[in-house]
Amino acid sequence: MDKQTDGFTPQRMVSITKSDTLSPEERLRYARHLTLPGVGEQGQLKLKDAKVLVIGAGGLGSPILNYLAAGGVGHITVIDDDVVEESNLQRQTIHRMSDIGRPKVDSAVDAVERLNPFVQATGIKDRLTPDNAIELFTAHDLVIDGTDNFATRYLSNDAAELTRTPLVWGTIMQFEGQVSVFDPNQGPMLRDLFPDIPPADAVPSCAVGGVFGALAGQIGSMLAIEAIKLITGVGVPAFGKLVLVDALTTSQRTLTFTKDPDREPVTSLSHMAEVCADAIPVPTTVEPQGAIIDVRTPEETAEGIIPGAIEIPLARIEEEGWAALAPYVQDTTTIYCRSGVRSEQAIKLVREHTDAELLNLQGGYVAWSARHA
Repeated sequence: MDKQTDGFTPQRMVSITKSDTLSPEERLRYARHLTLPGVGEQGQLKLKDAKVLVIGAGGLGSPILNYLAAGGVGHITVIDDDVVEESNLQRQTIHRMSDIGRPKVDSAVDAVERLNPFVQATGIKDRLTPDNAIELFTAHDLVIDGTDNFATRYLSNDAAELTRTPLVWGTIMQFEGQVSVFDPNQGPMLRDLFPDIPPADAVPSCAVGGVFGALAGQIGSMLAIEAIKLITGVGVPAFGKLVLVDALTTSQRTLTFTKDPDREPVTSLSHMAEVCADAIPVPTTVEPQGAIIDVRTPEETAEGIIPGAIEIPLARIEEEGWAALAPYVQDTTTIYCRSGVRSEQAIKLVREHTDAELLNLQGGYVAWSARHA
């Protein structure tokens, strides 16, 4: 792709094709693309030469990777620092039971290679950070962000703006999903739509709020479609559009937005360092392990408490810091609140002060009490 394009035309969105032919095996595999108006052999050759970075090998990353690989995107890089857990398998369909405990990128690369031997897949077991984002974005024709936290989404946006790299973007939460394309060469960016980074706990995580598994397949497939459209030049990408999907009502609507003329342009990623540090995920557990600390208010704990838990309200931790927890923390300590949001905040406040394993109870006291009713 030409990252210096000023105006949109399909031909200028894609780099000059290096490959000049498809093998007989490739022609057979991609036969339905070759007869598709607007794609054809030239579009398939563009897919073959394209280099795509996929951020996240989870719920959205699974269908993205499957359809990019199946469609013949020749070079796919996936970055993720997580490992496969059994609770992932409800929606992260690229992984299998035998992959539990493996790095997600290893499982994802294996899946891509099983699906299409003509695709070169590379896994990076790491998080996207201000230190590696520019290099990674520059090395790829486009990027697809399938992550689940605000910090990485804004980091991806800012890296895309700095490197002039098209960014396909999507999110899911419970029964709803969103899709857009942010291309600094063509239209508005994420910060034109949502200028400020929301607090990390502004929406519940999948572990706390849940997610409709099949929705990940729907939204991830839409992201793959936008990427393939950008590469081949077919159709109209979702520039300046925010597509809202509601699985419960089987409805979809599209909002339009434009560049904010008063927004300051992104000039570096230095401002994202602290935000990304705060976004490092907190380990979770379904059942309490080791010492147990309850950070709810006295009014809440009066209604019930996990046996053996020590009551230390979050307000006290915010005031005293590590000193409030230090006497009670053991090598493994589970911290919980009502739903898991405040306990995650408590862990983030103190984790740099200890080498102990601090675990957040998934779903908090509400989920625990439901399991033990």
